[in-house]
Amino acid sequence: MNEDSKLQHINLSDDEILALLESGSQKAAEFQQLMAYYHCAMMEIETKFKVLDHAFSLQHDRKPISAIKTRIKSLKSIWEKLQRRHNSITLHAMEENINDVAGVRVVCSFPEDVYLLADALLSQDDITLIEKKDYIAAPKPNGYRSLHLIVAVPIFLAHEKRMMKVEIQLRTIAMDFWAELEHQLRYKKDVVFTEEMAKELHDCAEISAALDHRMETLRRTVSGCIT
Repeated sequence: MNEDSKLQHINLSDDEILALLESGSQKAAEFQQLMAYYHCAMMEIETKFKVLDHAFSLQHDRKPISAIKTRIKSLKSIWEKLQRRHNSITLHAMEENINDVAGVRVVCSFPEDVYLLADALLSQDDITLIEKKDYIAAPKPNGYRSLHLIVAVPIFLAHEKRMMKVEIQLRTIAMDFWAELEHQLRYKKDVVFTEEMAKELHDCAEISAALDHRMETLRRTVSGCIT
């Protein structure tokens, strides 16, 4: 694909993209319905984490979750991802090949909380694990750290139960802080991102990880002092 066609694709309106999604008003309605299903699945996962956070606070007198963020992928992002992967531009291809249409990010206080919450969620009998990538144990080359899960969760409709996929990212406050600023800096318009800048960001990621480790150690020390 040449640069001109890339620009043309990026500038397509949502209506034009919907027209490509198998065409017709019926398909547009089906797309909106499917996106509603993704939204329901996202809310199911969000609620599960809120319940786990509350239960943990009752048992251990502290909350492992600092924040929960949710998002539904935009139509344009979905279309572009299908294009990059050379998938057909259909609703079926979207549902089969794109796992992160619905996303939930769970920001935890400590690294230990990431795994505690992930294990608690995956132990629930209505959650099916599709994929797991541990970028905390094995960070990406740029320094990115997070635990990624792709799960399927049931949503209950008027006359059926439907399994929907949701991407979950679990990370600490420090990991989230680094990731948010890294994205702002790396993709800033009209700036050439140099190797020196990338190294500096990687070094900051290492400092962030060291801070997580020290805070985790301090938490365990404080917990050991409580009688």
